[in-house]
Amino acid sequence: MSERRTLKLIHLASTLWFILCVGYILISALRQAGVRWWVIFSLSGYSVFLFLLLMSLYLFAIFRGISSSQKVKIEHPLTSTNYYRVLYVTTPLLGGLAGCLGMIGVETISQFLFGTSLGTLGATFLVWVILDPAIGLLEMLLPPASRKHRAQRLARAKALREKRQKDRERLLAEVLAEEKSVRNHWQKLLNPNAEKLAGLLTADRIDFKQAELEAVDIGVNAWQIGGLSCMRQLRDMAMAIARQRSKNKAVIDYIDLWWDGIGSWRNTSLG
Repeated sequence: MSERRTLKLIHLASTLWFILCVGYILISALRQAGVRWWVIFSLSGYSVFLFLLLMSLYLFAIFRGISSSQKVKIEHPLTSTNYYRVLYVTTPLLGGLAGCLGMIGVETISQFLFGTSLGTLGATFLVWVILDPAIGLLEMLLPPASRKHRAQRLARAKALREKRQKDRERLLAEVLAEEKSVRNHWQKLLNPNAEKLAGLLTADRIDFKQAELEAVDIGVNAWQIGGLSCMRQLRDMAMAIARQRSKNKAVIDYIDLWWDGIGSWRNTSLG
């Protein structure tokens, strides 16, 4: 079994022990206050608060243990050592042992368990919440090499983020430029068909069957050129020309109906 896996298992065991001790302290305090058992463990009573508190402590311990194992050694010469990691993950167990030794000679088992739980809680709070963050802060502030390395690491991370941002912006600009180039190419290629469609839309008298056949041929050709995007551009061009010819009067959009079923084109009025 690897050293890191062993530390994780010890950390898990010590965290579970810590949760049990905190739960015992809370339950003992509630019992001393005269709270009945059925209230403590009722789903609508204190058990919900107890469960959320214990879960928060467990998640804090797991997260803190994971982050501690990922420290950069040059920035954290003490807390990144194996000795410190062992001390960190075994703190609840060591606190419980200290509590046991302190309770030697007590008369009742409840007092013994309460003292053991208090030792676990006190030691864990002292190391996990107070000493560990304080030591980590001192490691970053005091040694010049640590501060220099941290500044360099942050500078590299910032430069990497800026590079990725510039790469994304460059890629987006290339995509937009390519799309604009394609649309300009389509503009020239589709202009004759746009004129034909506009003529079909603005004609005073029109054979709708023949107009539909012509519009379908034009739509199929646009689909073959550039798919749905090309068809939409052609339709917009035709509608613009039709409105210009009719001097901005209302123009009925038959194209949407004529092209229904061509490729992935669907008549929006039917949906």
